[in-house]
Amino acid sequence: MTMAHRETHRVDRIGWLRAAVLGANDGLVSTASLVVGVAAAAASHGAILVAGVAGLVAGAMSMAAGEYVSVSSQSDTEKADLAREATELAGDHEAELRELAGIYVGRGVAPDLATEVARQMMDHDALGAHARDELGISEITTARPIQAALTSAVTFSAGAALPLIVAAVSPLSGLAFWVAGSALIGLAVLGALGARTGGAPIARSVARVVFWGTLAMTITAGVGRLFGVAV
Repeated sequence: MTMAHRETHRVDRIGWLRAAVLGANDGLVSTASLVVGVAAAAASHGAILVAGVAGLVAGAMSMAAGEYVSVSSQSDTEKADLAREATELAGDHEAELRELAGIYVGRGVAPDLATEVARQMMDHDALGAHARDELGISEITTARPIQAALTSAVTFSAGAALPLIVAAVSPLSGLAFWVAGSALIGLAVLGALGARTGGAPIARSVARVVFWGTLAMTITAGVGRLFGVAV
């Protein structure tokens, strides 16, 4: 008996992985930068923690709202394209058959075989075939606004928690140093995990997130020290 074999590919993770990595990195970098900037402005320990918590809540809500709106727009576009394709299929089935066959020919399939494949695909699921091969819409790439919003909010909060915890237990005199150091370690770990999950080069990913995290915290600390106010 021949058993169906289902392979698992990293592209299956694109939707949640993008939102998770973006959320965690943003939460860690923005909150650490905020804490370091406020600390550089010679604020009290309590003020630093209040600013950090406020940054966590505001950032998580902002990320969730931004992801939801962005991905919802993508979803609306997909639905509009599918509705138009359904109308075209109902209006001229044969023209859509020729169009699908032409796509297969362009991918290297012989014309007669392409026509037969297109016919069988459309007999099975005409709209699904055109969605996948003409519009590039599949189960993997379909927009999921709620999933993206929740993933971003949760991962932002998880990333922001590290600098807040370190700030809470660190003495005021060395707070900025400990927060910045722990944030860079956290960014390196996130970069490595994201690269490993997505199959990308680990060293390059780690170097990229550490560089931009260092730059963000350095600039924010400089602004805080320059103006002597919470930033």
